[in-house]
Amino acid sequence: MNIYIVGPMGSGKSTVGRIVASSLFLDFLDSDEEIEKKTGANIDWIFDLEGEEGFRKRETKVLEDIVKLNSHVVATGGGIILSQHNRDLLGARGIVIYLETPIEVQVERTNKDDDRPLLQNGDPKEILTRLHEERENLYKEVSDHIIPTKNKSSQSVADEIINVVKKNV
Repeated sequence: MNIYIVGPMGSGKSTVGRIVASSLFLDFLDSDEEIEKKTGANIDWIFDLEGEEGFRKRETKVLEDIVKLNSHVVATGGGIILSQHNRDLLGARGIVIYLETPIEVQVERTNKDDDRPLLQNGDPKEILTRLHEERENLYKEVSDHIIPTKNKSSQSVADEIINVVKKNV
């Protein structure tokens, strides 16, 4: 079984995922890092050259490879849930945890990060709000468990995920 962590950018998926993987003695994967490894290019470059549509195709291909693995904690890209095919893959191949994160926390965590292609053109708070409105129901649809992250440390969120997983094994 794999543990898939979904949520918006700045929700702490990678940080929390690494903690969970270490605590449960599982391997950790970040789907965006896997895309970069397979292409030899960073996400910004892929967006610039191929646009979001090209990136999403690559994201799906990487997810199709990841779901064949076992005993991994996987931090997914924020938009991985946009595709019904991806949601089906996630739901069928493990437990899906949604890190529900307020907009103001996302803004704070992403404000110094230049590696966020979707935040490059416009006001980050407006963009994150729009993305939240577009994606919130999809995160909830695919998730087995929702963990609110507001005012919680990465360790406490990881501990909640570990408790959920132990109850479902």
